Amino acid sequence: MLQETYLRTRSLSDLVEDPIVVCNESHRFLVAEQLRQVGARPQTIILEPEGRNTAPAIAVASWMVTKRAKKSTAATERGRYASRDDEVSQDPLVLVLPADHVVADAAAFSQGVRVGIEAAMAGNLVTFGIVPDRAETGYGYLRRGPQGKRGAAWYRLKQFVEKPDRETAENYIKSGDYLWNSGMFLFSADRYLEELARHAPAIASACEQAAAEAVVDRDFTRMGDAFLSSPSDSIDYAVMEKTDRAAVVPLDAGWSDVGSWSALHDILEKDDDGNVFRGDVIGEGCRNCYISSTSRLVAVVGAEGYVVVETPDAVLVMRQERAQDVKRVVDRLKTGSRPEL
Repeated sequence: MLQETYLRTRSLSDLVEDPIVVCNESHRFLVAEQLRQVGARPQTIILEPEGRNTAPAIAVASWMVTKRAKKSTAATERGRYASRDDEVSQDPLVLVLPADHVVADAAAFSQGVRVGIEAAMAGNLVTFGIVPDRAETGYGYLRRGPQGKRGAAWYRLKQFVEKPDRETAENYIKSGDYLWNSGMFLFSADRYLEELARHAPAIASACEQAAAEAVVDRDFTRMGDAFLSSPSDSIDYAVMEKTDRAAVVPLDAGWSDVGSWSALHDILEKDDDGNVFRGDVIGEGCRNCYISSTSRLVAVVGAEGYVVVETPDAVLVMRQERAQDVKRVVDRLKTGSRPEL
């Protein structure tokens, strides 16, 4: 999925530079090798000593971008953004893509990013809202406001909404005003850092110091110890829900964050009865099921719309529409101090 995320940007090769990747220190060689296999040549791989959620991760990458922009005018000389707005050409844009998403329609994704560039160059912090095809309770929602400007394909972002219950999600879909929160963003590096400093100054200060103290080791950039002093927070909570410059681009590109077993069933190739079988599985009279075995034979008879996952220490069985409730099982494992956790 990391490779797919990189390859997705190739349709934007006239606009994007080589990527900056942020990951944990322990993943550095895995990430470097996966990128090498698909011909990616990242500008750098930023290593976090410990995770601090998305707001700090994006901040250190943005500091690296602004630092590089001040040292070089190569992007401007190539006219990268000069034809649209010569003033903005000095302020590079940052496209933030989580590396664990599926996007089936690369062309629609590319078009959405181009619309996002227009909104970002107008000084907005842009997020991409997925056009929903069902009442999903596992995603947060974005309520869109008026059009950004006459004829624009982007909108003011009116409200962030937490994961709803079933009835509320169905009402969102009926209204037509709500989109799924994708967790993908686009904005100028300077604008993000300005808004971060205004709304989450402790994160901004720690990340600026960590970026200033960073040590470059060939393809890797290790953050300074100041990164550990940063509060842990998401970009949604730290910035996007507080800023008055938020915009949203509706995106209909076959997106999934594969955040549940039912989502995994949705994106994988199925047999004629809509089943996905993995491992040593016998399914008899089953329809629309995801059944996975890793250590022994699993036989399922007459099930419809079920998820069955077998591992050496546990077996999970649930209806697909209850896939988000697996969190309740995890909570009970925590409460009982079960080793299966």
